[in-house]
Amino acid sequence: MAEIATLADAVGELVADGDVVALEGFTHLIPVAAGHEIIRQGRRDLTLVRMTPDIVYDQLIGAGCARKLVFSWGGNPGVGSLHRFRDAVENGWPRALEIEEHSHAGMANRYVAGASGLPFAVLRGYVGTDLASVTASIKPITCPFTGEVLTAVPALNPDVTIVHAQRADRRGNVQLWGLLGVQKEAVLAARRSLVTVEEVVDELTPVPGAVVLPSWAVTAVAEVPGGAHPSYAQGYSERDNAYYAAWDAISRDRDGFGAWVERIREAAA
Repeated sequence: MAEIATLADAVGELVADGDVVALEGFTHLIPVAAGHEIIRQGRRDLTLVRMTPDIVYDQLIGAGCARKLVFSWGGNPGVGSLHRFRDAVENGWPRALEIEEHSHAGMANRYVAGASGLPFAVLRGYVGTDLASVTASIKPITCPFTGEVLTAVPALNPDVTIVHAQRADRRGNVQLWGLLGVQKEAVLAARRSLVTVEEVVDELTPVPGAVVLPSWAVTAVAEVPGGAHPSYAQGYSERDNAYYAAWDAISRDRDGFGAWVERIREAAA
């Protein structure tokens, strides 16, 4: 059964220096508060994994938490570039960042392979692209039945996956709904998992289309109302578009970003 813990205790127990860490969520239910707690606790040398790294990964990279990024697209959605990400890649500040780039389909299939206990996934998604020439983890493979040349990508099994959801019960069963990404697959693929939720309730009320992560698949649950901000949690909060716009100016300047980091470090979890 999943443990109910505070965010600080859960991150302190589950996320270690050098870990492979996935914070998943697609536009919606992004575990931003958990990312800030990782910054607050000063984790280092992380390999960050995410299908669509946006501003929370910009923040983690700029704070010096990451040594590598495994991803399929990166940007400040609706605004522009991730300037701390760019600074790390182009100038090695605050440290050099290794990158491993995939397609969306490639990343999703890697999580599925990891969740399925398979060593790799096979897909057609890279045919006609040059990603294989710059990413060593993309390899051609010949179908033994048809002779068709396809692409293989290795399974993703993060040390810890962190997601945000609407609610959990007191046994640690998690319920999420709305615009979803690969949260279920990323949790099932991980060695450990943390789910931050808007609320912990006595009983989960059925919701059409909801995904339930059973308690046995989750290591820890932390009640963190607003834990997805500035992204949103359907039924609980709306997207804070102004925050995304404001982040562009904050992240462009190293000193301005440094002041932001200090505010995060001083804030209570």
